[in-house]
Amino acid sequence: MMTPMTKTQVYFPESDLTALHKVSRRTKRPVAALIREAVQRVWLDAKAEGPVALWRGDIRSTSVDHDSIYDTP
Repeated sequence: MMTPMTKTQVYFPESDLTALHKVSRRTKRPVAALIREAVQRVWLDAKAEGPVALWRGDIRSTSVDHDSIYDTP
C-alpha cells in the first residue's frame, strides 16, 4: 500500500537540478525520492548538533559575550 502524498512544486537553480539528476541516474532513484529523503533527514529528523541544532555557519561568539557590543561607549 502506498503512502498518500500531496503534490508540490519546488524551484531549483539549474546547476542544483542538474546535480540532482546525476545523483538520480547514479543511484537509480527518482529525484522526488531524493528530495523527500533530504527533507526528512535534514529538517524533520534533525538531531541536535553543536550549540545550535541547525546552524551551519561559523560560531562567532558565545552566550557569555552576547552583550559585549554594549561594553564600549
